Amino acid sequence: MDQGPGNRSDNRSEIRDFLASRRAKIAPEQVGLPTSGRRRVPGLRREEVAVLAGVSTEWYTRLEKGHISGVSEDVIDAVARALQLEEDERTYLFDLARAARPARHTPSRRKDVEVPPRIQWMLDSMTMASASVQNGRMDVVAANSLARAVFAPWFRSGSTDKRGRPNVARYIFLDPGAHDFYVDWETAAVTTAALLRAEAGREPHDRALRELVGELSTLSPDFRTMWAAHDVRIRHDGIKRLRHPEVGRLELTYQSLNLPMSNRAVHDLTIYTAEPGTTFEDRLKLLTSLAATRPRAEEPTNQPR
Repeated sequence: MDQGPGNRSDNRSEIRDFLASRRAKIAPEQVGLPTSGRRRVPGLRREEVAVLAGVSTEWYTRLEKGHISGVSEDVIDAVARALQLEEDERTYLFDLARAARPARHTPSRRKDVEVPPRIQWMLDSMTMASASVQNGRMDVVAANSLARAVFAPWFRSGSTDKRGRPNVARYIFLDPGAHDFYVDWETAAVTTAALLRAEAGREPHDRALRELVGELSTLSPDFRTMWAAHDVRIRHDGIKRLRHPEVGRLELTYQSLNLPMSNRAVHDLTIYTAEPGTTFEDRLKLLTSLAATRPRAEEPTNQPR
């Protein structure tokens, strides 16, 4: 994620490693190629990807070395199809290509924006759902009372900043309690690293994001391994299983929605609910009651950096 000479983001290593990692995941038989002959590395050879994409081997080799600036979208799309990229991976590749193009002016660092009061009002109106808003770096910038109750370990951990905002990535990778709180810790960790990887493709000039990735890479061997896998996740939903310190095990359905608040800022609204009629719904209701009877904790401030 280092910024290269001039006004261009020097992301050649990210492009190289991402394309090579996707190529290694495809077996020749998956694309109708013969499997005879000894292969020194797993997956497809560069010349095989070139044939599938309809380009020369020399051209694809140059592309995989990170020289993607000036390449047409049609060609990038052909490479994406040859590598059988999923939608999120394809979006990430296009983001990398966009960042590699020479800029006409020095790109401005994305600025955090204040969460409008109407967003907090919306969250507070959701009384039977945990609702929170995260920015692309996974700072929790707004939450309703049930979210603060369900994810109390976030707000009580050392992952909070001086404004009282937890960072989910720091909590998952740096707080020992995360392994107990998340029943499926590894799944949560892989998803978190993949979400940060996608954000790095969107915002290569975000210094705070670079610092976060550097901190996690230095302090967490698990993060280093998962970051090196170059997995990408943009949209996420599913089931989250938690061991809550007050009500025991929770199994919640969650959905993440894009919440536009400015042209540059990317935020996600994540809503957690329990299946009606289950024990987990009863426990969620208990947390709702507990949250309603407690003094409202000091809100994380949403003022921009």
